Amino acid sequence: MDERPLGTTGETVTEVGLGTWQIGGDWGDVPADTGREVVRTALDEGVTFLDTADVYGDGRSERLIADVLAEHDADPFVATKAGRRLDPHRAADYDLEHLREFVDRSRENLDVDVLDLVQLHCPPTDVYYQPETFDALEALVDEDRVANYGVSVERVEEGLKAIEYDGVETVQIIFNPFRQRPAEHFLDRAADADVGVIVRVPYASGLLTGALSADDEFAEDDHRNFNRDGEAFDVGETFAGVPFDVGLDAVDELQSRTGVDDLAAFTLRWILDHDAVTTVIPGTTTPAHVESNVAAADRPAPTDDERDAVAAVYDEYVREHVHHRW
Repeated sequence: MDERPLGTTGETVTEVGLGTWQIGGDWGDVPADTGREVVRTALDEGVTFLDTADVYGDGRSERLIADVLAEHDADPFVATKAGRRLDPHRAADYDLEHLREFVDRSRENLDVDVLDLVQLHCPPTDVYYQPETFDALEALVDEDRVANYGVSVERVEEGLKAIEYDGVETVQIIFNPFRQRPAEHFLDRAADADVGVIVRVPYASGLLTGALSADDEFAEDDHRNFNRDGEAFDVGETFAGVPFDVGLDAVDELQSRTGVDDLAAFTLRWILDHDAVTTVIPGTTTPAHVESNVAAADRPAPTDDERDAVAAVYDEYVREHVHHRW
């Protein structure tokens, strides 16, 4: 699997990484042994970028990663996130005191002295207009608690504001065939600023795997059940903000127009066809899916007809629900 530079960190990472929200929480019950095996499989497959957060299972995801790294000879780049432990979750508290507390907890969970990368975890928009928050992140670098910092954003405009700060090395953003606005407004600007782009929610919470149906029922502790209308966090994190029934219709049409045999692999390759993307971080609770995600990086690039089909389905089914919002 090819690697791409991660901003100006001096690191290169694999085009397909691993997101670990699924093994932490909000996706139903996932046994710890399964979570460890997912991480272990990713490392065995050569994945060099792992993404986690301090609130995924209240630190469970971070601890599972640490368990595997303690026994594995791989040395991946591990990114975590901070800020969502705030309660209430308000911009004013994205300060040095709170961020230092969260970072120290993640250092303990991951069993490291210095975090490779800490990302502000989808903070309130006002945070991007607080230079003191980014001064705090600089202070954590100076204190050798953090090697690099970036942001995880909900909206394109937040990403554009974030890259105005010189120290921001990465922006994590939702981007997939059902969330195309970043290609229109953000990716080129990030490339010009030499900022790494980490793509999350590539499968739109499973829609773009082609494996979901209207008859599917999700567990009570699965966000695809409890966050359909944004009850717990930004609704854009669930099915990429596309109403479930609309998404199913769009998937059927996309498969019909492209004729692709593996929609999940096609989706990852479509994302990676955008050169500004550094890495895409699909999550899973199944080791076999890790292997197929990695293999997708070697899939041929989409044809012109396939790209046109993706654009047409987006315009006809999806755009009205998401384009103006994120």
